[in-house]
Amino acid sequence: MFWKAVVLMGFIFPFLWMISTSLQTFEETMKFPPTWMPASPQWSNFVEAMSSGPFLTYFKNSVIVTTSIILIQLAVMIPAAYAFAQYKFFGNKILFGMVLLAFMIPGQVTFIPVYLMLADAGMIKSLWPQILPFMSNAFGIFLLRQYFMQIPQEIVESARLDNASEFKIIWKIMIPMSMPAISTVALFSFVSHWNDYFWPLVMTDSEAVRPLTMGIAMLRETEGISNWHIIMAGNVVLVVPILIVYLFASRQIVKAFVYSGIK
Repeated sequence: MFWKAVVLMGFIFPFLWMISTSLQTFEETMKFPPTWMPASPQWSNFVEAMSSGPFLTYFKNSVIVTTSIILIQLAVMIPAAYAFAQYKFFGNKILFGMVLLAFMIPGQVTFIPVYLMLADAGMIKSLWPQILPFMSNAFGIFLLRQYFMQIPQEIVESARLDNASEFKIIWKIMIPMSMPAISTVALFSFVSHWNDYFWPLVMTDSEAVRPLTMGIAMLRETEGISNWHIIMAGNVVLVVPILIVYLFASRQIVKAFVYSGIK
């Protein structure tokens, strides 16, 4: 029990430190030993952080990019995983092996040709370069395929005998019975792209299309490296949506990784 508490504190401590610093004055952030509890919470730090740039635009861009990626990925991953799980066609294993191979190719390897291709298409000044390269998700296809393979074939065959189309089988059977896995993939994708900094840094050259992560990073330049209370206030704003989404999806994550059978 003691070690569990130690591990838990290891995860929670950075968040507590971030929140504490975001409510302190400049003088309190410079004290040694560090101040844990601010004498008077400075809620104005959040106002100052958000007014240092077009943060409403940054936030809107992050919401549009992240939501678009998740919706497009689900539209691609679910039919692909269904095909790999339910059909035996020529090249099935080779194609699935190529999907698994995508796990090992980081975006830092492909960003130059992708950037040149999107630049030639005249998309750099839009949000599309942050969306189109992530239309699919190899991990999502893999996880959903494993879930779809757990669904008894008898259920699928019964639906086909009732003249159900493949789309109806996916919509009425596969998706409801695999909701824990779908929610988990969507959450992982949300966290990954909401926090993404490298890709927007490469693919954007205008404040009009930059996401919230870049806005928070620029606080360090506009506010100065020592104004940690303002920088941490910006980071709290960045983290809060992730915590909210996680609280709603945490049960689904547990279900996705704990096999309980199909009832």
